[in-house]
Amino acid sequence: MPIFDTASLNPGVRRREVLGWAMYDFANSGYTTVVLTAVFNAYFVGVVAQGADWGTLAWTLALAASNLIVMFTMPALGAYADARARKKGLLVLSTLGCVVATATLALVGPGDLWLAVLAIVISNLCYAYGETLIAAFLPELARREAMGRVSGWGWSLGYFGGMLTLGLSLGYVIWAQGQGLKATHFVPVTMLITAVVYLLAALATFALLKERAVAQPGASGGAHRESGLKASLHRLQRTWHEAARYADFRWLLVCAVFYQAGISVVIALAAIYAEQVLGFKQTDTMMLIFLVNVASAAGAFAFGYLQDRVGHARGLSLTLWGWIAMTLLAWMATGPALFWVAAVIAGLCMGSSQSAGRAMAGLLAPPDRLAEFFGLWTFAVRLSGIVGPVTYGMVTWLTAGNHRVAILSTGLFFVVGLVVLRRVDVERGAAAALSEK
Repeated sequence: MPIFDTASLNPGVRRREVLGWAMYDFANSGYTTVVLTAVFNAYFVGVVAQGADWGTLAWTLALAASNLIVMFTMPALGAYADARARKKGLLVLSTLGCVVATATLALVGPGDLWLAVLAIVISNLCYAYGETLIAAFLPELARREAMGRVSGWGWSLGYFGGMLTLGLSLGYVIWAQGQGLKATHFVPVTMLITAVVYLLAALATFALLKERAVAQPGASGGAHRESGLKASLHRLQRTWHEAARYADFRWLLVCAVFYQAGISVVIALAAIYAEQVLGFKQTDTMMLIFLVNVASAAGAFAFGYLQDRVGHARGLSLTLWGWIAMTLLAWMATGPALFWVAAVIAGLCMGSSQSAGRAMAGLLAPPDRLAEFFGLWTFAVRLSGIVGPVTYGMVTWLTAGNHRVAILSTGLFFVVGLVVLRRVDVERGAAAALSEK
């Protein structure tokens, strides 16, 4: 079956438009791969915080701060995007915000804590906005029975974007180290590489993706003029209460909080675990993350078709079992070999589970309120981004720095996610979403 086959798309949707949509996953994956996972997190702890005991805590708190802002603003922003039909315009603004903030990280050196924290908070905030807005286009492009495979196209292409950015960065790091240059020289350059790739790849999205939504009558008046934190909290509360009519969507949100918490640990702390427990060097870590991206691309693409065939809930549960196996292998690893095996499994599951969750959210959300309900999805995902890493940090603190116990405890998030997933009936939830016009 050819990539971007039109049989999977809604009437009137062209392949080039889906390519433009998927290119945004290609664009923003470099940010998570290089900034959050492979390079800047370790640089933040070792160089910016100068190896202080509070360095890891400061890193997780910076991410938590940005996630908190996203949690309490995205539902209101999503409602605004739906009412005004401005998903694409907001996508452009959030992209530029993330690109500029990422480039600002190139100015960060030893002791520049507050500049680093500010740039991380803004870049991660804008990244999250963009991630949510691009996801809200998915149900407009894909037929409901093909939501999984189309979502998988985006995720798999996204990992190739992550590999491109990481590969360019790794190549420069190896060259710089060969010249005797230190991290204070080559890490800032990798931040500029990440920002440039993000911007250039996103141009394809801006050129090819259409805003198919239509502004809702009366969108310029009434509640849509509300602004500020109070109005955003009111919108979040109202959307959550209205989502009670979509019980399966709400159970999916609860499920996502748990399993995404485990994924957040892997994204934010895998490099730290590899260095602290197994003695990986920075180039070793970057090569490991590169392999994870290869596995993730393959997993997301192939799993999208499997998900549509075996069912979304069953498909997601398979990936959660894989995550449980990964945490057990990482806990057991005493050398690089077994940890590399765990990393491959993590890659296969990462693309698959994140793609599956996005597709399920698209199926269970009301078609005329996509950005708003994807705002709730973002609330759940960003809450998990706080719960997972902070729990990991607390476990290491309580066990005198025992990262093995912390990674083993991470597996509990996936176990709970499996239990909650049993409450989600996709067919019932999809019917409920379509019944409300």
